[in-house]
Amino acid sequence: MFKLYEKGTGQYLGRIEDDQLRFLMNNLEEESLTDADYYLNRATLDLLKEKGLSEELAKMIEGAMGDNDDVEIRYEKA
Repeated sequence: MFKLYEKGTGQYLGRIEDDQLRFLMNNLEEESLTDADYYLNRATLDLLKEKGLSEELAKMIEGAMGDNDDVEIRYEKA
């Protein structure tokens, strides 16, 4: 299990399961092997939803975006 945060503010978004993190890892670009953050915009989020992003995780990310068109999230082991 992992904790998810909005990277800029450090706002805690919630806990995600291993399979939810694996989904992000498989569908988003990582800059290095130790990278623990992801940049998403609304178009990317829509694409991830089409590919099967869980509703729970989609809501966390949308909540972090608020009125913005993008967000950077980070995770850490719970």
